[in-house]
Amino acid sequence: QGERKGTNKYYPPDFDPAKHGSLNKYHHSHPLRERARKLSQGILVIRFEMPFNIWCDGCQNHIGMGVRYNAEKKKVGTYYTTPVYRFRMKCHLCVNYIELQTDPGNCDYVIVSGARRKEERWDPGDSAQVLPTTPEQRERLALDPMFRLEHGVTDRSVLERAAPTLTRLQEAQDAWKDDFGLNSRLRRRFREEKKTLREEEEEAAALRARAGLSIPLLREEEEDRRLAALLTLRAPDSYEEKQRLKRSEISQRSWFAPGT
Repeated sequence: QGERKGTNKYYPPDFDPAKHGSLNKYHHSHPLRERARKLSQGILVIRFEMPFNIWCDGCQNHIGMGVRYNAEKKKVGTYYTTPVYRFRMKCHLCVNYIELQTDPGNCDYVIVSGARRKEERWDPGDSAQVLPTTPEQRERLALDPMFRLEHGVTDRSVLERAAPTLTRLQEAQDAWKDDFGLNSRLRRRFREEKKTLREEEEEAAALRARAGLSIPLLREEEEDRRLAALLTLRAPDSYEEKQRLKRSEISQRSWFAPGT
């Protein structure tokens, strides 16, 4: 298949492959163009992505993780056989320059100057995570039999303490293994609840229509049923009964005003 966009190169009449080798050598230019303008100083311009959230020291603005910059990449050392690179870039909000450097020993980046990191790290030991073995420990495990024995005893004790928690996690994970069955039961329960709610809404609408109410009715609770069963219904007092109660109250009232 052909390419999406054809590559067309113009070869001047005086171009000689045996003499020039390539068009870049003919034009005295580097294949990376402007990215290699400082290559004689060991600096290559790359597209760098911010590895974590930082605060710029120049403008005090927040720069989020993932913001991209045209950074100058330079090798500044090695960690064993792994090269250590430094990246220098200009803040897009001010004139301040930010420098970051790789940290192969901790699989991370460190800020050299121009910014401060938004601290979002934690100690893996505090969250009961498995800590990686350091190079010094690996060397002692390979050369020191007593240290290897003590390390194995410690690992077994940690495993025994964590066994109940691991068992509970395994049981919880096994409970979600049959996701199709769980989904079917959940959908069946939603259908039943939806049917019940529809019936209650129809009953409430019929009751409002009979009573001529325009206000929404609350759902009937068990406490409401219990209180309703304890109430006794009786007819209101008649006119003669009210008059008799009023005369009785007047006759029992004192003739003199209070304090006389």
